[in-house]
Amino acid sequence: MTGSQNKHGRARGASARPIRPPRERGTGRAFALAALMHLLLIWLLYHGINWQNNTPAGAEAEIWTEIPDTPAPTPRPAPPPPAPVKVQPAPPPAKDEEADIALQEKKRKQQEAAAREAQLAEQRRQQEQAQQEAEAKRQQQLAAQAAAAAAQQKAMQDKQKQIEQQRQADLQKQQQQKAQQDRRQQQQAEAQKQEQLKEQKEQQEAKAKADAQAKAKAESDAKAKAAAQAKAKAEAEAKAKVDAERKARLAQLQGQLGGGTAGSGEGLAKSGTGKGAGGNATSPGYAEKVQRRVRPNIHWGGETAGLETVVSVRCSPTGTLLSANITRSSGNEQWDAAALRAVQNSDPMPVDIDGKAPGSFTITLRPAGG
Repeated sequence: MTGSQNKHGRARGASARPIRPPRERGTGRAFALAALMHLLLIWLLYHGINWQNNTPAGAEAEIWTEIPDTPAPTPRPAPPPPAPVKVQPAPPPAKDEEADIALQEKKRKQQEAAAREAQLAEQRRQQEQAQQEAEAKRQQQLAAQAAAAAAQQKAMQDKQKQIEQQRQADLQKQQQQKAQQDRRQQQQAEAQKQEQLKEQKEQQEAKAKADAQAKAKAESDAKAKAAAQAKAKAEAEAKAKVDAERKARLAQLQGQLGGGTAGSGEGLAKSGTGKGAGGNATSPGYAEKVQRRVRPNIHWGGETAGLETVVSVRCSPTGTLLSANITRSSGNEQWDAAALRAVQNSDPMPVDIDGKAPGSFTITLRPAGG
């Protein structure tokens, strides 16, 4: 990442600097070669002019040919004499020198023109070479800029690719973490469920054990109660038998004495907060049992002076309340309703010592403090 940034920085720095023509290499050598060529050209021109200015010396030669011995030829007519050749006279020496000078001046001008042409050609060649080198340099710069742009684009693509890969890795990591968290939550939920099931099982076992213990205790209590009731019933029957015998003797004595009436008595001395009487004989402690049963159910917050209500009660032998009616009102309907409700909420009524409740009796109720 740092290398690509440095490259981009160098590329931006290079593009920010002004573009200068490339420094030509080998310029001194080119000038030296050009100077050498000019010297050679001048030497050749000089020797060429001197060679043409030298007048070649004339030469004379005689040729002798041996005549063979041949028969005399037949004479032929003599050919006509050749036309005389007009020989131009040689120019005077002064004119030849002027011509040589003019020729030399012409050659010099030609040489100078050729030198100028060569110099111009060399300049054109150098300019073309400089242009070619500048164009090559420009192409190199363009190629370098294109390469830098491509490298920058590739670096950006690589960076985007790295960012995308990092994003994918982060997303995958988040998904893995979420999956692990879901698994942990599922395991915790499963553990909590197993714990709840275990607790429920333990609670059920404890409840079953408690129910079994309660059932065993209830059975034990029922057996004890049944035994107590049987014992109380036996005692009550024995006592009733003794009382019956006592009453019979008492009645016999009263009949003998001629006074009193048989078959009358008090059924209940007190019940609740009042007193009452009934047609069924009860034990002396039954009134106290009824008082303890009814008194907690009396809920009254009004006045108490002069309130007294008599309630008639009918029960089954087990004590279940069959009916409860007001036989004498106190004159306060709210107190009467509270007294009747207290009796109804006392269902079932307590049983007597013989294990049975009286069939009917009355209860006189007064508010506490009345």
